[in-house]
Amino acid sequence: MTLNELRRKYLDFFTERGHKEIPSAPLIPENDPTTLFTGSGMQPLVPYLLGESHPLGNRLVNSQKSFRAEDIEEIGDNRHTTFFEMLGNWSLGDYFKREQLPWIFEFLTDVVGLDPSKLYVTVFAGDKEAGIEKDEESAHIWQELFKEKGIDAKVAFVGSEEEGYQRGMNEGERIFYYDAKKNWWSRAGVPTNMPAGEPGGPDSEIFYDFGTEHDPSFGPKCHPNCDCGRFMEIGNSVFMMYRKNEDDSFSELPKKNIDFGGGLERILAAKKDTPDVFKAVDVFEEMSKEIEKQTGKKYDDFQKEFRVILDHMRAAVFIIADGAIPSNVEQGYFARRLIRRSVLFGDKLKENFNPSFLVDIVIDAYKEHYKDLEEKRDFVKSEIEKEVQKFRNTLKKGLKEFDKHAVNIKPGTIDLNTGMSDRKAEIEYFIDAQTAFLLFTTYGFPIEIIEELATERGLKVDKEGFEKKMKEHKAKSRAGAEQKFKGGLADHSEKTTAFHTATHLMLAGLRKYLGEHVHQKGSNITQERTRFDFTHPEKVSREILDKVEEYVNAAIEAEADVITEEMPKEQAQADPTIEGSFWEKYPDIVKVWTIKDKEGNIWSRELCGGPHVSNTLEIAKFGKFKITKEKAVAAGVRRVKGVFDEK
Repeated sequence: MTLNELRRKYLDFFTERGHKEIPSAPLIPENDPTTLFTGSGMQPLVPYLLGESHPLGNRLVNSQKSFRAEDIEEIGDNRHTTFFEMLGNWSLGDYFKREQLPWIFEFLTDVVGLDPSKLYVTVFAGDKEAGIEKDEESAHIWQELFKEKGIDAKVAFVGSEEEGYQRGMNEGERIFYYDAKKNWWSRAGVPTNMPAGEPGGPDSEIFYDFGTEHDPSFGPKCHPNCDCGRFMEIGNSVFMMYRKNEDDSFSELPKKNIDFGGGLERILAAKKDTPDVFKAVDVFEEMSKEIEKQTGKKYDDFQKEFRVILDHMRAAVFIIADGAIPSNVEQGYFARRLIRRSVLFGDKLKENFNPSFLVDIVIDAYKEHYKDLEEKRDFVKSEIEKEVQKFRNTLKKGLKEFDKHAVNIKPGTIDLNTGMSDRKAEIEYFIDAQTAFLLFTTYGFPIEIIEELATERGLKVDKEGFEKKMKEHKAKSRAGAEQKFKGGLADHSEKTTAFHTATHLMLAGLRKYLGEHVHQKGSNITQERTRFDFTHPEKVSREILDKVEEYVNAAIEAEADVITEEMPKEQAQADPTIEGSFWEKYPDIVKVWTIKDKEGNIWSRELCGGPHVSNTLEIAKFGKFKITKEKAVAAGVRRVKGVFDEK
């Protein structure tokens, strides 16, 4: 079974049960400055899980592209990947546990063909502090399902993950109760952390047992949530059924939702009964064969190097295709890291390794389902090629920097300003934390490469000091991001929503005075300002910007209504009065927002999925709209910044 076959079986299974197939959202979220990438299947559907109606109904299914940047350093084991696909099915106030659990069990056992005796499940153990009972209903359903397969599934109460390592598993146990840290979902985490009004609910995870021997370094005894490699989570059904009240109590939602997420690659690994996803997934197998052919090295002899290259190149293709051009900032930073790490680990297989030959294999494997990859093939290859060449130049400088700092330092002459501490004084030769940090941030050297270079020269690296600096760096980056995106569009605050509608008017004004070649390339909207990127080949004069300002403010003063309507995407694309960018990101049924005054004048008509004011008069209380900055951000792309002048 291939990835494409498994994905299709899942989508067909649920469409046969009344679900509408929706397209994958892009990896780079539009109008959500709170996160750099789409990292889960449910992320694009949060508004609908919170109560907004979906244009395609209350039963949905898809396979969602996902990328988790925080997993980059984890790559090298047999199961972690930065890019993955999450199979998802949703019920928005329709069916619930009694339908969901039997369906997903049927799919895994009867359609995929997994041996039910190798499946184990977890359920919610309850939360006394929050006053929420344990999920006995799910446990009973699972017992019935296993019984139908001739399996007497015993129930075990574990509690915490730590308790699981002490307790272990008894013979016949197949259904395990875990606490809220493992079997509860909400955006804020466990129930006690949830703010008033926030929804959440218990979940039930499904694990596949590869039957490998337990590694006691992870804990004394094995259990389904053990990380030793014996068990792999392949799916999770979330039962969103509670809302937190002002008095910290919980009440059941009038409409309960189902949110299932299943790892496409992990289910395929279970199907092939191999815990190594890099051997189970057909695209990785094809890539491995080509790397072996190009380098003369074997996967089994260089597993970490192969796994890093396989994962990183697949991920790079997808995030670049979705707009993450290699750079030093935001999403582009991760595209750059993926490519550069591929080069560094490839150099351990063959001198001057260039991983760009893998692009065609990735695109050929996925183009059937993700049809935009074919049209972006040349663009993706070009960007990866350019980045490889840039990194080759940077590598030379980085190695010179390494050798400059790789000097012999005798005990007693250590400068504490370098980041070394007294406990390291016994090390005669070392690469200090600051140097390692510089090599990582400026030259793109992963710490494992720095350590290898050091070992070749008989040196040691202050890894503990490096990790401390990395934690400080990440904390500063997070703080900066929170400040930069404070009150981002995701919060739907009144002022942010006003800025969003004003941005639509600004685009209409730019198209009016510059021409219809102007299209949106990106936006970032906070409570303080709107930042908007658009296509235009040259600097926009202040005279034109003033006219655009006047256009926006005239529309606000016109007290125009903001009207939304739903229509097929093909109909919207054929209508010349509708402005739209990123058409591929939208489902088959789209929302069109029209800003129209009482005289019938249309000020803006545009495709969008975000929140808006109901009348432009709501914007007026924040002041006059003013464009404060205009500059180039890329070839053929300009950026403007707009604020409300409250004077």
